[in-house]
Amino acid sequence: MILNIIIGIIIISIIAIVHELGHFFTARAFKVRVEEFGLGLPPRLIGKKWGQTIYSINAIPFGAFVKMAGEVDPDVPDSLASKKPYQRLIVLAAGSVMTIILAFLVLSVAFMVPHTAVTEPVIVKDIAPGSPAAMAGIAAGDRIISINGDALENVAYLIRKTQLNLGEETQLLIKHRDGLEELVIVVPRWKPPEGQGAIGIVLDLEASARDRTVTRRGLPFWEAIPKGAAQLIEISVLYKEGLIAMIAGTAPAVLVGPVGIVQMAGEVAEAGLSPLLEFAAIISFILGIINFFPIPAVDGGRIVFVVLEWLRGGKRVSPRIEGLVHTIGFLLIIAVAIIITYQDILRIITGESPVP
Repeated sequence: MILNIIIGIIIISIIAIVHELGHFFTARAFKVRVEEFGLGLPPRLIGKKWGQTIYSINAIPFGAFVKMAGEVDPDVPDSLASKKPYQRLIVLAAGSVMTIILAFLVLSVAFMVPHTAVTEPVIVKDIAPGSPAAMAGIAAGDRIISINGDALENVAYLIRKTQLNLGEETQLLIKHRDGLEELVIVVPRWKPPEGQGAIGIVLDLEASARDRTVTRRGLPFWEAIPKGAAQLIEISVLYKEGLIAMIAGTAPAVLVGPVGIVQMAGEVAEAGLSPLLEFAAIISFILGIINFFPIPAVDGGRIVFVVLEWLRGGKRVSPRIEGLVHTIGFLLIIAVAIIITYQDILRIITGESPVP
C-alpha cells in the first residue's frame, strides 16, 4: 500500500514538474520574472533564492508550481502581462505542450520495455439480431482476422479499434466456418441497445483462451517511437469519444482526483512496468489536454483572455475583471477537487476501484 502511494505521488509529481518547466523555461526566454519555482504545493518547507527566483520544496507532495510576476497586471515590471500576446500564448501553452510531449516519450519507452504480449484468435460466439454484424452477414463460429487492414492480435485489440471507429465505416476481414474469407463493412454504433456492443458481436472468450499464447517482448527504439506516436493519436481519439459518450449519456461520468490517480497507479503497477508507463502517459496526456480547456484559473482560461485581446484589436480586458474571473474559477476548482477527493477516499475505504 505504501509503495503504491509512493508510485502514484511520483507519477503526479513528474508530470507536474515537466508541465511547470514548460512555463518556467519559456518565461525565462521572454524575460518574464519568475518569482518562485516550487516542488509540491504550499506551505513552504524550505526555499533558496538564486537570482530573482525562489526555488522551494513544499509540504503537499502533489504537483509543482511556477509563480510569475504580474500574471494579469501589465504595470508590474518584467511581468507576464506586459509581454506581447504571442509571447504570453507561448508561455501559457508551453506547460500543456510539455506534458503531451512527455506522454509521447513515455509511451515510446513503454513499448521498449519488455512487456506481456497476448496473441489469441478472435472468434464470434453469437450475433445480436438487427445489429451491424448481423446485417454484414457475420455468423457464430466466424473468425475475425483483421480490422481496417490491421491484423487482430487479440480480443482487446478488436475492442480498442472498434471504439476508435464509432460511427464510421469499418472493414472486417472474416474467415467463415467453411474456410472462406470475406471482407465486410460494419458501422460501429455510438449508442447500441442495452446489453449489446457497438457492432453487436458476442465473442467466444473460452475459444480465444484455449489458443492463447503469451510472450514477453520489447521493441527496438526505431519501432517503439512511431508506435508511441500512433498510440498517442489513438488515446486522443478515445478521449474525445469518451467525452462525447459522457455528454450523450451513453457512458458513466467517472471523475478522479490526485488520490484516485494514486489508487489507480497502485493497481496498474501490479501488472508490470510497461502498463504503469502507459498509464502515466495517459494521465500526462489527459492533464495536458484539460489544461487547454477554457476554464478560468487554468492555462486555457488565461489563453482565452489573450485571444480576446487579439480579437479586440489589442484592447485588454481589465486586469481587475480578469483577476476576479480567475479567482472565482480557482475557488470553484478547489470546491470540485474537495468533492472528488472525498469520493476518492470513500472508494478506497469501501475497497472499490476508480476504474468502472
